[in-house]
Amino acid sequence: GWKGAINTTIINFNNEKMQITWATRELFPNENVSFFYTFDEGKHKVWKSCTTYLLDQDYNSGCLFKTEGPTLAISIRNSNGSEEHFSKKLKSDFYIKPNRPENVTFFWKEDTVTVSCNKPERAARCLRLEIQYKSKFDKEWQSRISKCCSVGEQGFDPRKCYSFRVRLRRLVPYCNIVNYSSDWEAETFWMNGTLLDSCDDDTTSQSNKVIVLSCSLAVLLMMLILLILLCKWQRVQMSVLPAIPDPKYLFADLFSDHDGNLQEWLDKNDHVVLQTKLEYEEPESITEAEIQQEDGKNSDKQGSLEKVFTFSGAAENNDGKAAEIACLIPTSNTMVSFADFHILRNDDTYVML
Repeated sequence: GWKGAINTTIINFNNEKMQITWATRELFPNENVSFFYTFDEGKHKVWKSCTTYLLDQDYNSGCLFKTEGPTLAISIRNSNGSEEHFSKKLKSDFYIKPNRPENVTFFWKEDTVTVSCNKPERAARCLRLEIQYKSKFDKEWQSRISKCCSVGEQGFDPRKCYSFRVRLRRLVPYCNIVNYSSDWEAETFWMNGTLLDSCDDDTTSQSNKVIVLSCSLAVLLMMLILLILLCKWQRVQMSVLPAIPDPKYLFADLFSDHDGNLQEWLDKNDHVVLQTKLEYEEPESITEAEIQQEDGKNSDKQGSLEKVFTFSGAAENNDGKAAEIACLIPTSNTMVSFADFHILRNDDTYVML
């Protein structure tokens, strides 16, 4: 009663090898069955025993043998072959699983790609060429099927990287009673007609470009900010801390001719200093005296001025040089000594060298 009731899986690999398997643990528990097959037709069949078994936990679960014709008869028997458990007759051509496509080529023209492969020697009319593709932005494969052995598709974006895979399919039900397809050819990666190692290379390249551009912009921005801060700092520094003149250039002869000897320089240039002080302070002293005389607000200051002019007149009779110095001496409450000079100054007097 088992004849015809056993579910078997039959695959004819490109009409070269047959593989037949069965569920041995469910059908024949604890029994190691044997398998026989024949491609002969008619009453006088010559049965061949399986030489290459497929095992499932040390039990025979299938057989692999060479394809020798279009008509196949199989028989599953007990371990010694004396009792038949299952038999079946079939057309081996209806269970063909094609090989992978060979010599796959891609031809790109603008947004159109044409995929082709070598045409099989037998039964090419029963085969269809299928391509599947997706970009790095797609989650699902898109499929396109055409006659063997060329298929074209258009609408590809040259800025995107695409993954491609190709296989051959057997027509159902005209050529096969089982929908068998070949294994997928190795996946390839293309971008605008250029073959890549992977679409990750394109992503990495774009990421690197973005990183380099971002870093360059950041560096330029930092340089601009530093330049602005430097300009502002120079302005602040000039307003808060004005530059101090170098006395080396104001008194060049002091350092060049006298090696910084102030006393020697004063002895040699005392008449220049006095003349400069006269030119600078005399108008101020006269103006101050006139203002104080006109106002008449402070009699003590007037008395001090009279002493100054009296002292100046006496000094003019004795010594011309002393007279010049006396003219420069304003009213003062403090005596200042500098080298051989003794100067009286008040709070409104400035002394310059």
